[in-house]
Amino acid sequence: MSTLAVRVTGLHKHYGPKRAVDGLDLEVEQGEIFAVLGPNGAGKTTTVEILEGFRRRDAGEVSVLGEDPQRAGRAWRSRIGVVLQDVDDHAELSVHELVHHFARYYPGARDADEVIAAVGLTEKARTRTRQLSGGQRRRLDVALGIVGRPELLFLDEPTTGFDPEARRSFWDLVAGLRDEGTTILLTTHYLDEAEHLADRCAVVRDGRVVAMDAPARLGGRASRHALVRWQTPEGPREEVTEAPTALVARLAAALAPDGGEVPGLEVRRPTLEDVYLSLIGEQGADIDLEEVSR
Repeated sequence: MSTLAVRVTGLHKHYGPKRAVDGLDLEVEQGEIFAVLGPNGAGKTTTVEILEGFRRRDAGEVSVLGEDPQRAGRAWRSRIGVVLQDVDDHAELSVHELVHHFARYYPGARDADEVIAAVGLTEKARTRTRQLSGGQRRRLDVALGIVGRPELLFLDEPTTGFDPEARRSFWDLVAGLRDEGTTILLTTHYLDEAEHLADRCAVVRDGRVVAMDAPARLGGRASRHALVRWQTPEGPREEVTEAPTALVARLAAALAPDGGEVPGLEVRRPTLEDVYLSLIGEQGADIDLEEVSR
C-alpha cells in the first residue's frame, strides 16, 4: 500500500492570465508534519484549497488519502480536518456548544470536552464565540478541526494571533497529534514554527515547488559553508570555510595561545530564514548564500 497521504503531479490553476499554480508537484508521507512555505501570492492557499476539495483544478493529478478531492464524497470528508485561515461564524454559540455540535458530525469523534481541554479552552467553555480573543478563536478553530479524529489535518496559518506561550502550547498539541498518527499539512509564515514542527518543508514560488526537504537540509543548508568572524589588532576579519572547527583551532593557537577566548569569535551557518530568502529571491540574509556555497 502507498505510504503517501498526498500526491500531486503537474497541478495547474489559472485565473485568466494569472498562473496561481503552475505545474506544482508535491508528496506528503503518512504520519508526517509537512510545512508549505512561500511568500504571499506564491500559490500556497490555492494549492491547499484544491487538496481540501474546496477549489477545482485546471490540470494535473491529485490524490489525497487515496481519492481525488474533486470527486470524493462525504466518507472521504469525514477523514480530513480543516482549519481555515479566516473563520467568522457561529458568533452566538459557546465553545462547549460548538465543539459538541461538530462532534456529532463524525463517526468515532473525540470526546468534545477532552478536545476543549487539549486546546486550552476549558475556562472559556461557556463563553460565546464572539467574546473570544483572536488567539482563543484560533484555538477553537483547531478544536473543530481535530474533533473528528482526522487522518489528515490541514492547518492554514494556525498560530496567527497567538502569544509566544500559546504558540509553544499549540506546537506541543500538533506534535502530539502527529505522534498519534495524524498526518498534518500546515502553511505558515513563521519559519521557527516550521523548523520546530515540520518533518519536511516545501518552498513554493510562482506556483511551483522550488525546494523540498527536511528543514535542516532544505536548499542544501546542511552542506553550505560556515562564516567565521573574529577580531584582530588590525580590525575585524571573516572567512567562509567548509571546515570551521579547524579554522577556529588555528585562530585559537594564533590569537589565544594561553587558552583564552578568540576575540569576537562568531561561527555561523545559514539559518532556515537565510535559505528561505535565497529560494524565494529575497534579499536580507546576513550571509551571502551564493558566495558561501562556492
